[in-house]
Amino acid sequence: MPILDTDTEHDPNKILPIEYDWAREYYEAGVNNNWVPAEIPMQDDVSQWNGDELTEAERRLVEWNLGFFSTAESLTANNLVLALYEYVTAPECRQYLLRQAYEEAIHTDTFIYCCDTLGFDPDYLYGMYDRVPSIQEKDEFVVDLTRSIDRPGFTVDTDADVRALLRDLVGFYVVMEGIFFYAGFAMMLGLKRQSKMVGIGQQFEYIMRDESLHLGFGVDLIDQIRTENPGVWTDEFGEEVVDLITEAVELEKIYAYEACPDEILGMSAEQFAEYVEHVADRRLAQLDLPVQFDAENPFPWMSEQVDLNKEKNFFETQVTEYQSSGSLDW
Repeated sequence: MPILDTDTEHDPNKILPIEYDWAREYYEAGVNNNWVPAEIPMQDDVSQWNGDELTEAERRLVEWNLGFFSTAESLTANNLVLALYEYVTAPECRQYLLRQAYEEAIHTDTFIYCCDTLGFDPDYLYGMYDRVPSIQEKDEFVVDLTRSIDRPGFTVDTDADVRALLRDLVGFYVVMEGIFFYAGFAMMLGLKRQSKMVGIGQQFEYIMRDESLHLGFGVDLIDQIRTENPGVWTDEFGEEVVDLITEAVELEKIYAYEACPDEILGMSAEQFAEYVEHVADRRLAQLDLPVQFDAENPFPWMSEQVDLNKEKNFFETQVTEYQSSGSLDW
């Protein structure tokens, strides 16, 4: 069965035999990484938030990232359930999409947990989408990419239709989860490295681990659609994708400068902007498109954070840092 199947003779309910082993592997990796936010203690975060250990700039950084991610995760989940699932009909891919939707629900629950634990006014935290232009512009940019496939009667019968679906996949997997999320990850994990808001930082670590899988699946899904629909990914469309990613970088850089107006613990807005360019170049390379920025990675420690499966002393590591017991390597 093709990834995008319009032939009613195929049964999307028959997952065996599995044709796309890579999709099944993403599902299994997601199951192995299972976690819930309530497992992570937040007492020290509450003390820091209610005390005077954080500067005003650091507090702004925390608020803005919680505000952005709280709505962005819902946007991603809605796109999966209301748009992509209908058109991606290969059953093993649908199984992973369901797993990803569950993980997006966990991420949404994370921000509910943080909001309740730190005593935020929900209208304040979840209203940043309407109050902060740089957050609103990022969200609207991604939503605009899905409006064509979200319309009633949309099909994937023509090359133009498939191209519209690919644009959606680039928007949510590459731009939203692969670029827009990463400045926020760097900001929150940078605080954690300085022993500030460690509980929230730990949750961001697990979210980033999930998002790394989401991004990998999205890129592989795009690649499979390109392979099965030769001629759809034209040079002109590749240039359009480069333009989309370049525009996304500019939006994320604006957000970085506004969310981090002052240098915080040796991390400046300029470094966050450079990091966004570095990440965008990696995404372009994953799509076999020319890099645009040639930016160095100002935060080499972020490369280590992407992989939470490195060896640690068992007695000094929380249970949530391990994969499910059935898949541990001893």
